[in-house]
Amino acid sequence: MKRNNLSVVDKIVQSSPTAKQPKLVFYSCLNQTQTYTVLDWGSLPHHVLLRIFQYLSLIDRARASSVCRQWSEVFHIPDLWRKFEFELNQSATSYFKSTHPDLIQQIIKKHAAHLQYVSFKVDSSTESAEAACDILSQLVNCSIQTLGLISTAKPSFMNMSKSHFVSALTVVFVNSKSLSSIKIEDTPVDDPSLKILVANNSDTLRLLKMSSCPHVSSDGILCVADHCQGLRELALNYYILSDELLLALSSETHVNLEHLRIDVVSENPGQIEFHPIQKHSWDALIKHSPRVSVVMYFFLYEEEFRTFFKEVTPVTHLYFGRSVSKAVLGRIGLNCPRLVELVVCANGLQRLDTELICIAERCKNLTALGLSECEVSCSAFIEFVRLCGRRLTQLSIMEEVLIPDKDYGLEEIHTEVSKYLGRVWFPDMMPVW
Repeated sequence: MKRNNLSVVDKIVQSSPTAKQPKLVFYSCLNQTQTYTVLDWGSLPHHVLLRIFQYLSLIDRARASSVCRQWSEVFHIPDLWRKFEFELNQSATSYFKSTHPDLIQQIIKKHAAHLQYVSFKVDSSTESAEAACDILSQLVNCSIQTLGLISTAKPSFMNMSKSHFVSALTVVFVNSKSLSSIKIEDTPVDDPSLKILVANNSDTLRLLKMSSCPHVSSDGILCVADHCQGLRELALNYYILSDELLLALSSETHVNLEHLRIDVVSENPGQIEFHPIQKHSWDALIKHSPRVSVVMYFFLYEEEFRTFFKEVTPVTHLYFGRSVSKAVLGRIGLNCPRLVELVVCANGLQRLDTELICIAERCKNLTALGLSECEVSCSAFIEFVRLCGRRLTQLSIMEEVLIPDKDYGLEEIHTEVSKYLGRVWFPDMMPVW
């Protein structure tokens, strides 16, 4: 291959301290006579080299491409560029290395049509988010199947111009025609752009994650549910969850939903009231998709839980990122019969003995429990484990949660819990340095 065809690779490799590439050889001892065989790596078939290149980091892949002509040819095989992660950052504020600008231009020029699984990882700067959108807007000949926009710190996409972001995202929505998995959480995506997504990818869309997207309304997500009958996984914010959406996901033309994630976060600071979801809407969803996992993440204050768990709710996984009251946990035991996993970050100083035992008695599918800043008597905890038995595959309890009583202390709890679980168990302890 001519030298000028390796200009981009050379620019990347020049930053490496390695000077001259040694000839790669492989020695194997065949017997005691010390006979050696030299393997010519350059003669390996393309499909073998391709598998090797796929395991290399981007910079190592670029360096390897300068070893010989055959390795350089493998570097440009389309299959090697079906999956790519663009890393974009401002070097002064980020801990990860940014994708070389020359390599980005080479990918856009030579491999845009080959990209199928693409993600953009940006730091907290607006400049990085804008750079990601500039790349998106150039992917006019793409056939992307998976797209992910990832902010490693605060959501930097939210700080950029909404029109710039939507315009760039629309380029991919219009030109791909085969999008099946999209993660665009914490972005300024809006209803009109979702309609463009649906118009061009309704037959292929399977997964959509778009929590914390303030410019999307329930009408926008309802449009997705109405037209994307193959949708199997959906992640959204509670404020755009509605009875109409659940009924749309439960229609006869819709495939069985497998995973529904709902983030319950205050839409406005100090918000107390949340709209209720009717029981008949939940029932319709479960009747249509009986195996669906309903995952709810709560980031609320105690007074904001007024709407939730007052009647049967088909949630399977519950995570409380802030303190949750004893009363709310009591309602979970009474109204969450499908519960599989429960994680409580904090509760305060009220013991949860009665609530935990109620959950063990009523939630027959529970297999995982995590407790942090809570209080449970040792006796009640042992009774909880006894009721659940060996179906508890995950049990993460901080030692500070367990309060000794007249029947059991921390010395005995390890033995008793291990007996009912059928395996050795110890409470978690904060490390001491």
